[in-house]
Amino acid sequence: MKTPHHPHDMNLGSYCPPEKVFLGWGHILEAWELMELRHLRYFIAVAETGSLTEAAQRRLYTSQPSLSRQIRDLEDEVGVELLSRGVRGVELTAAGKAFLDHARLALMQVDATVEAARRAARPARKTFAIGFQTGLEVQWLSRAMHVLGDQLANIQAVVSSDYSPNLAEALARGRMDLAIMRLEPGYDLGYHVVDREPLIVLMPSEHRLTAHAAVSPQALVGETFIGGSDKAGVLRAVTDDYLRRSDVDIKLDHGVDNIAMAISLVASTHGLALMPAYAKDLLPPSVVSRPLTGDAPTIDVAVGYNRSNTSPILKLFLSRLDELKGPGGLLAT
Repeated sequence: MKTPHHPHDMNLGSYCPPEKVFLGWGHILEAWELMELRHLRYFIAVAETGSLTEAAQRRLYTSQPSLSRQIRDLEDEVGVELLSRGVRGVELTAAGKAFLDHARLALMQVDATVEAARRAARPARKTFAIGFQTGLEVQWLSRAMHVLGDQLANIQAVVSSDYSPNLAEALARGRMDLAIMRLEPGYDLGYHVVDREPLIVLMPSEHRLTAHAAVSPQALVGETFIGGSDKAGVLRAVTDDYLRRSDVDIKLDHGVDNIAMAISLVASTHGLALMPAYAKDLLPPSVVSRPLTGDAPTIDVAVGYNRSNTSPILKLFLSRLDELKGPGGLLAT
């Protein structure tokens, strides 16, 4: 097979069967050396609309005669007919179908090249990883983004949610910059308490205690009791301390790692659960909540971070903690 020396000499259909024509990049570049990107965009627009008039008016915003000339110039450059013109519009020839596949690929490569150059010219954005104890992001994500404020345009904020002990582990290992979490023991982290949530009672919507405006700890006796598991150690410790101070002896029937598990067990076992107040925002119709009577126990919500983290974004965030107020308006350091 003789290799053509000029684009006008090329016959696209001679390279492989007419059903599908595959061309090497060397042949493509040789055929396209005198073309412009606009020729490819014009051809693709006509092929996709099936009409020179519609492509000219609705896609390319040019005149139909001008578009026809551009397509003829393209066909002259390639050396074969790409479009078959008829009373019902235009249709792709076998060569045109092959050309369309490669034209799309070429434009994709050009667009990717341009975007890569633009990305390289932009200053690299620093990553700032923020974690939330699962469920707390409902109340705290928008507040955290507000604190970051004008820095969001200059950083890539990576947001995730997890169990509080896992967040502490991620902070300690340097995989995360900041977390809204519990005061987890056993980790050398810095903490700023930003809220104290009261514990509330979760119960099935048809439970007899829904008739009460508030529930005493003594009313929990004899009920299926759901509380924090060993993994949710901070919640477990606060709950145990409260029941001990209330002189109530209750056996834990189900220990849960998170709020979603607690809600599911309340609905399925018709039991009662002591959970932080943010659970109210997550309840389905089948589960309701009531406050505890008297001086209800509270559990801290804190901003946790690794003291050795030198991130300037972290430093800025910590300097703006007065903007991060909890639902109760608390901000304690």
